[in-house]
Amino acid sequence: MDAVPSDPAVALAPSRLRRRMPIRFRRAVPGGRFFDVMGDRPFGGRLRAVRRLVVAGLWTLLCMPVQAVLLLLPDHAPPGQSGLGQSRLGHAKVGFARIYWRTMCFIIGMRVRVVGERGAVPRTLYLANHSSWLDILVLGGALEAPFVSKAEIGQWPLVGLVARLGRTVFVSRSRRRTGDEAREMRERLLAGDSLILFPEGTSSDGSRVLPFRSSFLAVAEAAEAIRPVSVVYDRLGGLPACRRDRPLFAWYGNMEIAPHVWRLVRHAGLRATVLLHDPVSPGAIPSRKALSAAVEGTVAEGASALRQNREPRPLPVAVPAPAEGPEAGGPLTA
Repeated sequence: MDAVPSDPAVALAPSRLRRRMPIRFRRAVPGGRFFDVMGDRPFGGRLRAVRRLVVAGLWTLLCMPVQAVLLLLPDHAPPGQSGLGQSRLGHAKVGFARIYWRTMCFIIGMRVRVVGERGAVPRTLYLANHSSWLDILVLGGALEAPFVSKAEIGQWPLVGLVARLGRTVFVSRSRRRTGDEAREMRERLLAGDSLILFPEGTSSDGSRVLPFRSSFLAVAEAAEAIRPVSVVYDRLGGLPACRRDRPLFAWYGNMEIAPHVWRLVRHAGLRATVLLHDPVSPGAIPSRKALSAAVEGTVAEGASALRQNREPRPLPVAVPAPAEGPEAGGPLTA
């Protein structure tokens, strides 16, 4: 006599469905993972990534001695030559650096769209949001200006050498060297150079703009114009990039740069949009904190429009009405 199960569900279940081993299905298409068209493709984009990295390395090695020779040329023409020759000598090292960065963007498959008037007066201080090492390539190819970077970048192998050849101004967090670094930035601006500065002080996750630090604008009075810049990576695979795609472009936190570069160069259809807003005179806003807040608002608004795939348009900097009494934050020269 068979035992009767105490659980009604077990008693009513057909015995043929109570299997000891789960059902396993075999592949309909023969072959291993390399021929599995329905699963993930571990080799997808690897050939593209290797090709891009090799070409980028060769291009860098080719351009380094050229830029080193251009840095040895004097910024001013010898006496007796025209001012045109003087401008060409001073512009050669800046123009070649821009060619290098633009070619690097082409090599890694990054298409750059620039919205806004590129023509800028000398001694322009560009203030941009910062989300990745890609900002160096994108802005370096779009603007004729060296960067202001943290001192740690100058200690990196090869990257530090490329940054020094690009006439980067390195700043540290040491208070003992703050005066010397500010003096160097001021001398660069007074000599006619423009500078690209990231007032956030660090990179973000690409979905927001961090607060700008007003201390970075201590040299703003030496500039002839201040221009906000919004940078957003808005295309992946030729389609609009969404929030989940931000970590592919953004480099922040404790991310390691080598795996981040490898993941990025495997993809195709990349695009970055650079939105150049209307310039503002440093004397239009005498307070350093008010100037930092106004520029931050313009950059954040432009970046938000780009992330939402809206039609980009340059925005003016909102100049606050003059307030009575002493200004908070002190003058720009403080």
